[in-house]
Amino acid sequence: MLTLRKPMAFLKKDFLMEVSYRFSFVLQFASIFFSVVMFYFVAKLLGEAPSVQKSLSEYGGNYFSFVLIGIAFSNFLSVGLGSFSTNIRSEQMIGTLEAMLVTPTTLSNIVLSSSQWSFAFTSLRVGIYLLIGGLFFGVSFTGAAVLPALLALVLTVVAFSSLGIISASFIMIFKRGDPIAFAITTSSTLLGGVYYPISILPGWLQSLSYLFPITYSLRAIRLSLLQGAGFGEVGGDLLALVLFSCITLPISLVCFRFAVARAKRDGSLAHY
Repeated sequence: MLTLRKPMAFLKKDFLMEVSYRFSFVLQFASIFFSVVMFYFVAKLLGEAPSVQKSLSEYGGNYFSFVLIGIAFSNFLSVGLGSFSTNIRSEQMIGTLEAMLVTPTTLSNIVLSSSQWSFAFTSLRVGIYLLIGGLFFGVSFTGAAVLPALLALVLTVVAFSSLGIISASFIMIFKRGDPIAFAITTSSTLLGGVYYPISILPGWLQSLSYLFPITYSLRAIRLSLLQGAGFGEVGGDLLALVLFSCITLPISLVCFRFAVARAKRDGSLAHY
């Protein structure tokens, strides 16, 4: 129980702060609906073109279902890359980061707890994307393999969070102008198959796309939810996410410890 007290305190604080801005809170959900509607009509424009059907045959041939999952689950890329640096930046500006680091709270606890609300809220947003698509726009999740999709989601969060902690380390030292999040976000959006299948890319770009975890993540989730693919069919993608996480997570924590030590040594921990 004691181990959960601090994370729950972080979660409660962030929740109360978020809902205190009620209009902004409501607008975030309204934006989901308008985003889904927009891509629904884009899908209607593409129609049943043979080239579209061929490119999406692996996922059932329906562009709207394909892009719905892409835009929904790419939210985890944004929150994974941005939440740690954003929250640390915020704590620096209000003067609480330095105070927390001199308490018995471990560094990893501070890093992870500060972003748990962002991931919880993003999970809710993703659920609403899928609910709207299923209830109002005919996306069928009948026969979906939920367990492989959930495992892919967990591994996705770990992989994206590792990159986000590295990004936060950069912010800790240089304060602003983080190129890591920008480079990974733009490259993942371009190459990761968020809005279109990577099969339409030139061969050399397809090869580059496999360097990004979002490529494996979206493929595994789409196949599991749209085609009912089991662990055997998405096992290669899951293994790639495991390997990526095993490599980047320890590196990210080492980077963050170095960044904090550097900021303490320079006396810039509370500077922004």
